[in-house]
Amino acid sequence: MTYQPIENYGLIGDMHTVVLVSTQGSIDWLCVPDFDSPSVFAAILDDDKGGRFVISPADDHVTCKQFYWPETNVLVTRFLAPDGAAELTDFMPAGRAVADGPHRHQIIRRVTAVRGALRFRMVCEPAFNYARDPHETQITNEGASFVSRGLMLGLATHTPLEPSERGVTAAFKLEERETAVFVLRQLSAELGCGIAIDVDEAEDLFRRTVDYWRAWIGHCRYTGRWRETAHRSALALKLMTYEPTGAIVAAPTCSLPEGVGGERNWDYRYTWIRDSAFTVYAFLRLGFTAEAERFMRFLSQLCQDPGPGGSLQIMYGIDGRKTLTEETLDHLDGYMGSKPVRIGNGAYDQLQLDIYGELMDAVYLYNKYGSPISYDLWVSLRAMTDWVCDNWHRKDEGVWEVRSGQQEFV
Repeated sequence: MTYQPIENYGLIGDMHTVVLVSTQGSIDWLCVPDFDSPSVFAAILDDDKGGRFVISPADDHVTCKQFYWPETNVLVTRFLAPDGAAELTDFMPAGRAVADGPHRHQIIRRVTAVRGALRFRMVCEPAFNYARDPHETQITNEGASFVSRGLMLGLATHTPLEPSERGVTAAFKLEERETAVFVLRQLSAELGCGIAIDVDEAEDLFRRTVDYWRAWIGHCRYTGRWRETAHRSALALKLMTYEPTGAIVAAPTCSLPEGVGGERNWDYRYTWIRDSAFTVYAFLRLGFTAEAERFMRFLSQLCQDPGPGGSLQIMYGIDGRKTLTEETLDHLDGYMGSKPVRIGNGAYDQLQLDIYGELMDAVYLYNKYGSPISYDLWVSLRAMTDWVCDNWHRKDEGVWEVRSGQQEFV
């Protein structure tokens, strides 16, 4: 495999974490169990050591296309080969599909031969903790388990697996209309690789996940000429929300470069006040008040423990934590050689005076189009306003988060 252009990736998720799937059928980014957890697949940051989970035709002469199942975050990768065609469907069950518990936080990968017969290869080689921790692999009749320092992943499938140097592989052939299913999930020690699901169970989870996303996007109030684009954008923004707290991440990835070969490679898996305010504005304009309400609750929690004089940090962890210590991973090559690879973000303690204006705008819109804010939140906002009145003239790092010291940007 080689590095793919960023536009060659599709995104799936369950509002806890996300998966990047390339048009080649390779999962090249996954953090478990949350957005900001250490990665288990990070081939996008190191093609050799990062780890990946590939399902693709064995034939080299294949044309690949990728699209979303309409009005959902279910991703379909289509393989067109000389001898036939196949579809790989990737999704993480959400909503009613996980209401009963056992299907939470898992990736369903279902590959079907649509026309003709095709041979496939599967490679699952995790690299735990940003490829820093070793793991043990155990193969059973129902799949394989990968264990590394307290984190256990199970790959459940009825397809026979073979050991590889870093994980497992499989070579299999699908006749027309035949399907193979692979399920990757986080497990506790007593569950082995987990229970493999059959084609009918996978279809049921697929339909319930499709129903969830279509029901959610059905609340969108936009009906203009850009409806399809607005819906796709809203679905992407929804994947950036963290269900347990209501936090909104700026991006689900870390250390992708602003320019290939450059050094401005930052970790964006956190909640910026500025970015979140703009996202809340988008949600409100489109009619998604529940997401705005959940972020306001998250904000209210932050306001209970403010900085000096009632001030806020520019960013927080998705659980509300304040310290986001930055670290360089020198053992990883970076996307297309763009080093250094960074996790954490050293800008968390910067001063950026603009964030209060964007935040107040979002609160105003929520108060107008969502629900009235609480008295406690109003008291906190009043304290912030007083702090800004006393500090607006100070030098700061500005919206660009410069690391060369505070300046007079305004």
